[in-house]
Amino acid sequence: MWAAVTGKGIRPAVLRYRVMAFVTGVLVIVLFFAGIPLQFAAGHPAVDQYVGQVHGFLYIGYVIVAFLLALKLRMRLLSWQVIILLLAGTIPVLTFVVERWMTRRYIAPALAADGNGQPAAQAPVTSPGGGYGESSPRKAAGS
Repeated sequence: MWAAVTGKGIRPAVLRYRVMAFVTGVLVIVLFFAGIPLQFAAGHPAVDQYVGQVHGFLYIGYVIVAFLLALKLRMRLLSWQVIILLLAGTIPVLTFVVERWMTRRYIAPALAADGNGQPAAQAPVTSPGGGYGESSPRKAAGS
């Protein structure tokens, strides 16, 4: 088990986390905003029953994947950040918010590290058309 945690390659762990966060988030939204109202207002418990079971099984997978990602990112395991990360699949929309927060705070810096601890080089900022803008020395020299 520790080989999967300590080995190189954070990208597969991030991909697994993002997929599980998205699927768990969508299912909890369907469960809360469609399944539960249909069960109590219309008397149709089928959506709540089936989506709830699928969400329950996939949430267990989400917790495992999120925990492995926290280990790979070397986060303190009993910190409030990890607790929020693990519980995000229980509140509608929170998985999307926590995924963005994790990306900005932990995942992006880890992905930017080039494997040897050096930050990766940034690409130059260009305009939407692919050029360097009107004030570019290349453009001015060609005029």
